[in-house]
Amino acid sequence: MKLSELRTKTRDDLTKELEALLKAQFGLRMQHATQQLSNTSQKRKVRRDIARVRTVLREKVKR
Repeated sequence: MKLSELRTKTRDDLTKELEALLKAQFGLRMQHATQQLSNTSQKRKVRRDIARVRTVLREKVKR
């Protein structure tokens, strides 16, 4: 997910995206805990996407 794509979205879209990413992160954590996750780099990608979305949301709140 690119930062420029996120900046074009509205706050509501960003909050929905954040909720989806948090659910995905939870699912990946559960898969990792039960040793069903084969590609552990997914956890890192999702965590960074969450940070990107939160950063853009924070920028929009400050304006």
